[in-house]
Amino acid sequence: MDGAVRICAHLQRPPTADDRVGFRVDLNIGPVAELVHIFEPDIPFVPVGREIFRNVQQGYLSYLAPAGNGLQLDVGKFVTQHGAEVIESIDNWNYSRSFMFALAIPYYHMGFRLTYPLNDMLTLQGAIVNGWNNATDNNDQKTYGVQAVIKPVSQVTIVQNYMGGPEQAGNGDDWRHLSDTTVTVTVNDMVSLMANYDYGRDEVAGESVNWQGIAGYARIQANQWIALVPRIEWYDDDDGFTTGLAQTLKEFTFTFEVKHSQGLVMRTEYRRDWSDTDFFGKDGRPKDNQDTFTVGLVYAFSTR
Repeated sequence: MDGAVRICAHLQRPPTADDRVGFRVDLNIGPVAELVHIFEPDIPFVPVGREIFRNVQQGYLSYLAPAGNGLQLDVGKFVTQHGAEVIESIDNWNYSRSFMFALAIPYYHMGFRLTYPLNDMLTLQGAIVNGWNNATDNNDQKTYGVQAVIKPVSQVTIVQNYMGGPEQAGNGDDWRHLSDTTVTVTVNDMVSLMANYDYGRDEVAGESVNWQGIAGYARIQANQWIALVPRIEWYDDDDGFTTGLAQTLKEFTFTFEVKHSQGLVMRTEYRRDWSDTDFFGKDGRPKDNQDTFTVGLVYAFSTR
């Protein structure tokens, strides 16, 4: 998704016990903003339609209620809680995104969410939103999400998500369900491991469709400047609901990361994709595999 220049701006003031009102705004310019919002419905009677939301990746207000350990309410547009990867390249282990990030889960939601840390081991979240990738709802029903972040020990983090609700335009009866699980293990200062599993199901014209995938990651920090990051993934779209073609996809990615200086990261990446049918294209002809080699530069700076 990052085959061209992309510019991001991020402003945030988290709510605290001393100042309980906060906010966050993330602005995007570039092709990623176009792709992420490609399914955003047009707004009735508004000529620019989905363009209103295109460059606002996130924009929400927060309030930290003085209840127990602190109950945080966020209202507005926010990125999804699902998946092992995010929109910003700098926050991912690899440069390219997995099939599961692009196909199995949503990118963003509009609505509200509540987050409450019960203790150091368990944080719970609940959300009511308009749906998948639609700031303006495409039907008359809402979508509901719950999340549990579990840290049984300091080296292990388990994130379990569920989201359900009607997602088809004009259809408030047939529900889409998504279960998303991510497990991250810090083995030592040099090695971290991560696994992500997604399962989704929907009803289309009276027929059940489903998709699922699993990805495994390893991050080997050779020293403070160099990291090696392999990723392997299997994604099954047996009904062709998410890719448009009934198929099973596989990919292997190897990323070589070099941090030149504070804020500047270069990632050199080789990726191999396979399918059990002709899904990829080269020179105008379909193929069942493709190889890509990418060099990406990411620069992040902050002002505090």
